[in-house]
Amino acid sequence: MPLLSLLTLVVLSALADSRPNILFCISDDQSYAHTGANGDPVVKTPAFDRVAREGLRFTHAFCDAPTCGPSRSAILTGQPIWRLEEAGNIHSTLPKKFITYTEVLAEAGYSVGYTGKGWSPGRLHAGGRDSNPAGKEFGERRLKPPFKAMRNTDYAANFDDFLAQVEKDQPFCFWLGTSEPHRGFEAGAGKRTGKDPDKVVVPPIFPDHPVVRSDILDYYVEVEHFDQMVARAMASLEKIGQLDNTIVVVTSDHGMPFPRAKASLHDQGSRVPLAIRWPRGIQDSGRTVDACVNLSSLAPTFLAAAELKIPDMMIARGLQDLMNGKENGEEEVAFIAMERHDGCRKGGKGYPCRAIRTADYLYIRNHNPERWPAGHPDRQFCARDIPFGEVDSSPTKALLMDNSDKPGFKRFYDLAFAKRPAEELYDLEKDPGQIVNLAGKAEYGEIRKKLASQLSDHLTQTGDPRALGKDAPWDYYPYYGIKRNKSWEVAPKS
Repeated sequence: MPLLSLLTLVVLSALADSRPNILFCISDDQSYAHTGANGDPVVKTPAFDRVAREGLRFTHAFCDAPTCGPSRSAILTGQPIWRLEEAGNIHSTLPKKFITYTEVLAEAGYSVGYTGKGWSPGRLHAGGRDSNPAGKEFGERRLKPPFKAMRNTDYAANFDDFLAQVEKDQPFCFWLGTSEPHRGFEAGAGKRTGKDPDKVVVPPIFPDHPVVRSDILDYYVEVEHFDQMVARAMASLEKIGQLDNTIVVVTSDHGMPFPRAKASLHDQGSRVPLAIRWPRGIQDSGRTVDACVNLSSLAPTFLAAAELKIPDMMIARGLQDLMNGKENGEEEVAFIAMERHDGCRKGGKGYPCRAIRTADYLYIRNHNPERWPAGHPDRQFCARDIPFGEVDSSPTKALLMDNSDKPGFKRFYDLAFAKRPAEELYDLEKDPGQIVNLAGKAEYGEIRKKLASQLSDHLTQTGDPRALGKDAPWDYYPYYGIKRNKSWEVAPKS
């Protein structure tokens, strides 16, 4: 063999050995608080807790959008949703022109695959893609789930199938995406596993009621199912000696499927668990990172770890400084957004809103406060023929709707479903549940003005059409979700 070719092989082999693998584990609808490491006294998440203990635990990680497809689009592209055209809506598409970290890794020689829920829901071919951007699907393995409301996919076994086809010395990137804890849940599952409803920490946005406590326990069962899959996947990496050469990330696409959570910019909808383990790339493992970060930061983080050029369009800031123990002011702010979630208003319109989250405050701008934030109360305006259809059907939702005018319930009903003002401001030290809107209080005027300006500046600099006064087309993009209400249509663009 010529000397040059031999040297090339040596260099390529060394590069392959130095590039980390990536195991990205993402649950479907899990709020920040609901892991053992984050302080929940009931739910058992030993895999997440281990990753946090042996790596980094982020206490202020936020999805870019509290809705499945847009959040996953932001994670894949490293961009906020207002830059992603149709991908800013759920039940839409992810146009091919937006580069994903998985594509860059595949071009650099990584084996890339996924199981379960990758990019979803929507129609990728409408955006010019012929496959899921999370990678090649591995989904043949099945199991009998512990409860009938769960998917029968054996996510961890599918990861084993993926590992079996990775070539020797080839780095890999795998997306392990469960459909849990997305609704529905099997009623009473939590109690039947021995969980004590009296120990549930009921978020202050819900009434402290037995129905709510039991509903949360059923949700915990599915959180634990996800965590068990993560544990099995990590065990597979240990078995082949690759765990310490793998960046293991455990997170969720957005918050819990309850009222005023999922599809809401408040913390129960946007603040998510995040832990990262990578012994070679993290300084002082076992640390807690309190800086505010967005999940879109993961894409440039993965590419930088693989020593690859980050595409110019991938504007999110990577997490390298935080992984190296450096924090600065620029990284202590997160931005969150939403456009159309599930098609639940007259003409198919969404609920456009933007937010800035700091360590101390949450400021939200609702662009169309005349619209219903949780979807229209009249089912005829909802694609799925469900009142307030942007809130998943559940025992908790039914409890609020059935008792909307009764003492002890109305304020929770209003928090979940009532119209909201153009601006919201919450003091998180005094009001961590984000119940009392301070935007109109004179004593908070300077803070409101500062955060509003900071949000506007960021949106303008990053090209948000709404901030630039341009046409904002999200209300008019096609809707590819299920239309149980056949009379429902998206309004034509005027």
